[in-house]
Amino acid sequence: MAKLNFGGVEETVITRSEFPLEKAREILKDEVIAVIGYGVQGPGQSQNLRDNGFNVIVGQREGKTFEKAIKDGWKPGETLFSIEEACKRGTIILCLLSDAAVLSVWPTIKKHLTAGKALYFSHGFAITWNDRTGVVPPKDVDVIMVAPKGSGASVRSLFLEGRGINSSFAVYQDATGKALDRTLAIGIGIGSGYLFETTFTREAVSDLTGERGSLMGAIQGLFLAQFEVLRENGHTPSEAFNETVEELTQSLTPLIADKGMDWMYANCSTTAQRGALDWMTPFHDAIKPVMERLYKSVKDGVEAQKSIDSNSQPGYREGLNEELRQLRESELWRTGETVRKLRPENN
Repeated sequence: MAKLNFGGVEETVITRSEFPLEKAREILKDEVIAVIGYGVQGPGQSQNLRDNGFNVIVGQREGKTFEKAIKDGWKPGETLFSIEEACKRGTIILCLLSDAAVLSVWPTIKKHLTAGKALYFSHGFAITWNDRTGVVPPKDVDVIMVAPKGSGASVRSLFLEGRGINSSFAVYQDATGKALDRTLAIGIGIGSGYLFETTFTREAVSDLTGERGSLMGAIQGLFLAQFEVLRENGHTPSEAFNETVEELTQSLTPLIADKGMDWMYANCSTTAQRGALDWMTPFHDAIKPVMERLYKSVKDGVEAQKSIDSNSQPGYREGLNEELRQLRESELWRTGETVRKLRPENN
């Protein structure tokens, strides 16, 4: 494991060159990896592990998602089972259910966590707030995590491109003495670009903060505010959308990802440079108090409790679908749908 310096802070990082796929296969050669849940992370991680030569089975309730697994090549009775049967067969149980689903399925998973097995998560939620979730593993199993820093779809697409997505990793409980090896082997097996060390708590808190902040909540709020101001001042929907979303996502974001925001500032017009430098501080000063409130709400478990409570309410799914419908049918994203159809690749 290498120690790398990030802005003066030393972090532990694992690369594929120092932990090759062959080593991962050797470590897990006698393991049965049972992927529980085939929703968001399940398809990408299970298929990547299968393609990389590991012994993988999937556990999923029958229904539409079960049928999707069959279409992806999982065979009922051979590599596709009920959740209970997969938990029974697996020596490493990859719990890739949604946070809400973990609560209801936990009794089934726990029943099959016999001594020496490993329980794997891709999110620290259930363990970090186990006083609220009730997910308390037995002491004689390994409890480990690899958390890809992106969507399940990206886990698969970047793997197929030969790139891989970066992931964090953590060991919460090492009952067998081989928990770290198991963790890193699966991290390499799912195609991680590189792995960086964290804890279950740090991952859970940073993940919930990111989702509510710059990854989804804050960026939608920023998009909407700018779009509304432009529209309220006479700009057309197309113009407002292009200046708010399309230019960012199609032109600038790939460059920022490749070269950094500092490069972007140095390589735009002097007018853009001056304006960006002048306005970044007012935006920072306005947003940071909101981020501080958000972080405290996550760290104190308030956001976790909201998630648990809302998912257990009767009619939650119907209410959620209505909120998502309103977002989808807003002028901002109806305009986006039209703009996407006008892209050259769609004509």
